[in-house]
Amino acid sequence: MQQIKIDTIDNPGWFIRIDLLETSLENEIFNRIQIERTETDWLICRVEDHTFMGSGGVFNLDEIIEVFKNWAISCIQK
Repeated sequence: MQQIKIDTIDNPGWFIRIDLLETSLENEIFNRIQIERTETDWLICRVEDHTFMGSGGVFNLDEIIEVFKNWAISCIQK
């Protein structure tokens, strides 16, 4: 069963976990992204064990979702 979880972290910030198993993305390559602009403006996105994981600062939720969306679209358009 695919799951999407969005949680807060105590930095403060956000953590997103998207299960890719049994989707068209489960075997796609994702190049880790790590951006550290300031102490509150940062994000890290990666895929491990068929799971997309993104975390970021309190104002970076939209950006993390955009990273996932752009990657998914680029994989589908191959």
